[in-house]
Amino acid sequence: MCSTFSLAAKTYIGESNGNFRHRKSMVTATRAEVITAPKQRSRPVFPELSIQGIPIADLHVQEIVQRQSQTYSMDGEGGRRKPQFCPSFLEEAYERCRNICAEYAKTFYLGTLLMTEERQKAIWAIYVWCRRTDELVDGPNSVYMSSEVLDRWEERLQDIFEGRPYDMLDAALTHTVFSFPLDIKPFRDMIEGMRMDTRKCRYQNFQELYLYCYYVAGTVGLMSVPVMGIAPDSLISAQSTYDAALYLGIGNQLTNILRDVGEDAMRGRVYLPQDELAQFGLGDNDVFSRKVTDQWREFMKEQITRARFYFNLAEEGASQLDKASRWPVWSSLLIYRNILDAIEDNDYDNLTKRAYVRRAKKLLMLPLAYSRSLSTSSLLSQQHKNVRSTKSF
Repeated sequence: MCSTFSLAAKTYIGESNGNFRHRKSMVTATRAEVITAPKQRSRPVFPELSIQGIPIADLHVQEIVQRQSQTYSMDGEGGRRKPQFCPSFLEEAYERCRNICAEYAKTFYLGTLLMTEERQKAIWAIYVWCRRTDELVDGPNSVYMSSEVLDRWEERLQDIFEGRPYDMLDAALTHTVFSFPLDIKPFRDMIEGMRMDTRKCRYQNFQELYLYCYYVAGTVGLMSVPVMGIAPDSLISAQSTYDAALYLGIGNQLTNILRDVGEDAMRGRVYLPQDELAQFGLGDNDVFSRKVTDQWREFMKEQITRARFYFNLAEEGASQLDKASRWPVWSSLLIYRNILDAIEDNDYDNLTKRAYVRRAKKLLMLPLAYSRSLSTSSLLSQQHKNVRSTKSF
């Protein structure tokens, strides 16, 4: 159940030079400002819409931002010694990462092509690691999943950060973490999100769901900002840029959840706040029956409103990244917004239908995403919303 680099397909990816095999995935969280529900309505208003979930301080995000915002020598500092790889081996490692990203995240991959070569390679390496992590619990071999598997994967992550990669794909990430100020905590937190998926399939309220979204998606934003870079002439603080990256991950993951309600139900999973379902007279049985009612439509309208709120918050930071790195971020933001539009076009039937954005429409969005990426104005968010995406808070 992940996203941010836009992971649609669920096809096996792995290295076979060992007894550990893996697969797909990704994505983001934060403290939020204030979500105010539309005032002119008589139906129940979510109390959760008046808060933003889990405070950043509780997730230690500020400490991560401080560590990743520092510039430091990679050779020998803090006992870290930059590993040496044969150039041809390293080139092949990154080429494999590039091929995987190009195959399974086509639109996002196109967006990376404007980035510098060093940043391209690093983003591809992070993408592949996140995808493989997600596929441990969401891939074809997930039937073999256990806490021991995730423990071994976390040990392997520690080895990557200490310069001891297990296979060629790990080597690409090892080179990346020694080339950029990446902290290990977001990577560990993503593994924790996978652990949540193995032991939890219900969320009592939005705070619980928000925490899950942070672990599986918000973390991707924390990993990505040091690689993508912040514009020298940025109009906002580094912390605000990180916050926006986390908001984008939250919006992406909430959109994934809304898109996949029917598919998740067939696996006995309901990634929707139980208390909010109850406010509309709904429960798990209504989800499993896969019957779209007026109550369901009203409930989905509120959930879509919340996801759009996080996308709106993400816009400011997307325009403050390094200019060459903005295109893939804007592509992700615009395409995921359109998934929400597709749910509406399906008359809120995400129980029997899967909302998606057609490939032709995705390609048509690339020029729009590129034009957004050229501006550093924080007022950009007021210029491009269509009637359906604009919400009054």
